[in-house]
Amino acid sequence: MIHHLSIDLETYSSVPIGKSGAYKYVQSPDFEILLFAYSLDGAPVEIVDLAQGELLPAWLYDAVKNPSYIKHAYNAAFEWYCLSKFYGGLLPVDQWRDTMLHGLYCGFTAGLDATGKALGLPAEKQKLSIGKALIRYFCIPCAPTQTNGGRRRNLPKHDPDKWALFKTYCIGDVVTEMEIDRRLSAFPVPDDIEKQWQTDLLINARGVAVDLEMVQGALEIAGRTHDQLMAEAVSITGLENPNSIAQLSRWLESATDEKITDLRKDTVSQLLKSQAVTGDANRMLEIRQELGKTSTKKYNAIEAAVGPDGRVRGLLQFYGANRTGRWAGRLVQVQNLPRTYIEQLTLARDAVRRRETEKLRFWFGSVPDTLSQLIRTVFIAADGNKLVDADFSSIEARVISWLAGEDWRLEVFRTHGKIYEASASQMFGVPIEKIKKGNPEYALRQRGKVAELALGYQGSTGALITMGALNMGIPEDDLPDIVSRWREANKRIVDLWYQVESAAVSVIQTGMQAGVRNLIFSREFDLENNLDFLTITLPSGRKLFYANPSLGVNQWNRPSITYRGVSQSTKQWAELETYGGKLVENIVQAIARDCLAAAIENLEAAGFPVVFHVHDEVVIDCAADKADLDAVVKIMTRPLAWAPDLPLNADGWVGDFFKKD
Repeated sequence: MIHHLSIDLETYSSVPIGKSGAYKYVQSPDFEILLFAYSLDGAPVEIVDLAQGELLPAWLYDAVKNPSYIKHAYNAAFEWYCLSKFYGGLLPVDQWRDTMLHGLYCGFTAGLDATGKALGLPAEKQKLSIGKALIRYFCIPCAPTQTNGGRRRNLPKHDPDKWALFKTYCIGDVVTEMEIDRRLSAFPVPDDIEKQWQTDLLINARGVAVDLEMVQGALEIAGRTHDQLMAEAVSITGLENPNSIAQLSRWLESATDEKITDLRKDTVSQLLKSQAVTGDANRMLEIRQELGKTSTKKYNAIEAAVGPDGRVRGLLQFYGANRTGRWAGRLVQVQNLPRTYIEQLTLARDAVRRRETEKLRFWFGSVPDTLSQLIRTVFIAADGNKLVDADFSSIEARVISWLAGEDWRLEVFRTHGKIYEASASQMFGVPIEKIKKGNPEYALRQRGKVAELALGYQGSTGALITMGALNMGIPEDDLPDIVSRWREANKRIVDLWYQVESAAVSVIQTGMQAGVRNLIFSREFDLENNLDFLTITLPSGRKLFYANPSLGVNQWNRPSITYRGVSQSTKQWAELETYGGKLVENIVQAIARDCLAAAIENLEAAGFPVVFHVHDEVVIDCAADKADLDAVVKIMTRPLAWAPDLPLNADGWVGDFFKKD
């Protein structure tokens, strides 16, 4: 018989979890579990006060490792890792279920409190708001003062009333997470997604090795360079704080007679190109640009998160992008690292490890820019191992072509793969053979490229500008022509936008199921729990959820699709608007995510341990004699059961440290 055990823990560690992550927090020698609240098969919640010497009942101690007991928790990765330390080894992942994942899968947000409110939980079943204050009091070190007798930690005996309230809070969390699971029970997480989450637990716990000597060298060089640049800036301007936007703007206006509206990165770049900005003003803008590099923040984040064994763990959040189910970055944000353009990476890395600032400047110019590019290379293979990096090629372009049935594009991806050249050829009626370096027609490739990057999801001239068309030297007057030519060349993709929007509108209006290509649009209800979703079933069988769908009228007097979701700007639960192209973007990125998830499962099964992944790229750390790129690519491009005719391709490299080829 299978039992269900719902769990919530309260813990203590001197390591700051927000800065260093849960894995380093748990690895701290002073980590301990304070409270263990649980409910067995929906019974009233019990709590074990471990901080005051109570012991887990023998049946419960055994149940944590017993496959007959399925363990549930909110953000279960935390409870799983805490209890793994408590038991002295990683617990089996297949016995765990994450209520937070359940909420994310159904389109809700990550926080227990926010999800409870979005689901309309009654007040007695919502997370207690006093929890944060109690966690600050009992779960992290306190500052020694005369009032508290110089202690550095608050124990239950120091405030028994607060401790009693803390126990109530812990019990309440179990009540809340069980109620969320109950309310969402009509919309279960599919078994294959549960399996992917379990694999993700192991990947995050595995972590990736870090060159700590290089991190420390980079921080030392960055600090020294910052001080030198600030001293030069003070010398040039005489300002008390040349880093102040207000002070520097006034100084630049007086030095150049230019109106300075802001000092954002792109503004500084434009001013540096201006012939009116010369001499000291030009140098100050260069310094501003240098100081604006964010390299040290990433190095600081790595240093804060690296564990005692030299590995960083917890870099990825499963289902972090809950509109598509893609992963999100955590701690170091590996999904947003600067590119590497330096060719002599090993030379540069060695100079950083040896703290050779002047050599860096002599060889590569800007020291902050060089350090910024080298961040990726801090992630290294373990001793005796190699990294194998493999990246899906043009995955979103391939998926949208396959989904729309745009045959000419599919033929490109099944053959030479040069989609920018092929797109330009289709748009401008020029033979693709002529679009090559050395020919005047090669200039069309740039237009094909920016069109491909900007227009696939119903974008227009604004999307081209955002993607950098004007910075590429394309006149603004030419942009409408590029849009119309691309749409004319990709009629099936254009049709897909409107078919998807029409299907969504129809389903919201009528409640009747609709199909577009190999997608199924449905209106799914649970009236008892007041839940209402527009769902899109993907080819993989996974669903995308849009809560509380409704129709309005947009600025073009056409039906406007709205739903409740997490706003990208405010991060709050709010009413959002969408349309055909945006829904297609969600669908395409979700299918691309499913391709990556399938590849990760296949790689792990084949003995290629993934240490992290970035968008559509996997990074494997394996024994040098097994570092076979061809084998990895073959696994990644294996035909998918649910999309056997989707033309996948991948490429990559084998090396000692992470880089961007």
